[in-house]
Amino acid sequence: MPAGPAGSAVLDPLAAHAVAALEAWSPLDVDQRVVRDDFRDFAASVPDAPFKSAPGEHLTASGMVFSPDLERVLLCHHGKGDFWVQLGGHIERGDATLLVAARREVAEESGLTAFEALVPHPVELDRHALSASFGSCRFHRDIAFAFVADPDAESVVVSAESRDVAWWPVDALPENRPDGLDDRLARALAEVRRWQARTRPRR
Repeated sequence: MPAGPAGSAVLDPLAAHAVAALEAWSPLDVDQRVVRDDFRDFAASVPDAPFKSAPGEHLTASGMVFSPDLERVLLCHHGKGDFWVQLGGHIERGDATLLVAARREVAEESGLTAFEALVPHPVELDRHALSASFGSCRFHRDIAFAFVADPDAESVVVSAESRDVAWWPVDALPENRPDGLDDRLARALAEVRRWQARTRPRR
């Protein structure tokens, strides 16, 4: 990592953005605050932390896409993982922010065009190990954002990285899913509802 004034480290702009975005967010879940601090320190200290070029472990961005009533979530059947999971993947150097990266991944993996961010900051963090099918990637530090889309407004499209894309009830997820997905969605929904309560117009 190059040195800046007085020997300070100069972060890649996306790494600096990740540090700032994580620092500004106070998760509702107490355990997530510990994870937030760990992710922030990782982004601040590991060269190329947001990118696949970071050896073995790096940040990723994902989008948890919910229906307007928050009762359904859009999942993809991941090709390499062979499980149903939220949309998301590697951050690219052309992504201006983490939210932009998550939005791009949602569009690429679902074909959706009419979807919006529900919350401007992350809603959930998760560090998880990967199988050998993921190649040199051993761990992903996933930063999840929440989006909203109308399941009836447009059809989804299956990308080359997936076997299927479909809407599922949040309380009836497919059996073939990663351990912890239920908890991740629950934490994300709690963050969404907290944000909506804060921003709902007062009468």
